Amino acid sequence: MSETGPSGRMVPIEWLQGAFAMRAAAYANMFDVLREAFGTDRAVEIVSEATRRMGVTMGAKFADLGPADLTGLKDRFLGGIPAGEVIFQPEVLRCDDERLEIQFHRCPLKEAWVAMGRSGEELELLCKAGGAIDGGLFKAAGFVFKGETWKPGQEGCCKLVVEPGTAA
Repeated sequence: MSETGPSGRMVPIEWLQGAFAMRAAAYANMFDVLREAFGTDRAVEIVSEATRRMGVTMGAKFADLGPADLTGLKDRFLGGIPAGEVIFQPEVLRCDDERLEIQFHRCPLKEAWVAMGRSGEELELLCKAGGAIDGGLFKAAGFVFKGETWKPGQEGCCKLVVEPGTAA
């Protein structure tokens, strides 16, 4: 299976999964080094801040939709994830004028961390730190973000919850 990239070339899904696996490994290694140097709580804070900042940068692509075009946000956000239907398996639980809820049934970062032997609380912390990217993205675009990252015992992965922001 392949996905057409921005250049118009077909990119094998395996390449996309490999790129996500490398990103997951980078997060995990940074988390480990920071945890050794500063403790678990501070490591989560630092990795979360770094991923949040990545999201802020990405949020510029959606700023014209804020603070209230949740349907446009849903369409552009989901439509912009390469091979999203395969790699993330998103399910739109709700999309109206008051709330957008998307449940991801898969996550390539989480799957890579599991393949690395991460589990339980450690996996939860990695998901929390990596998931901060979503808060940065949606807040930078002018929306309110109330998403939830994966926790032990849950199926699937994170649930994105976005509400309209306040008008500027």
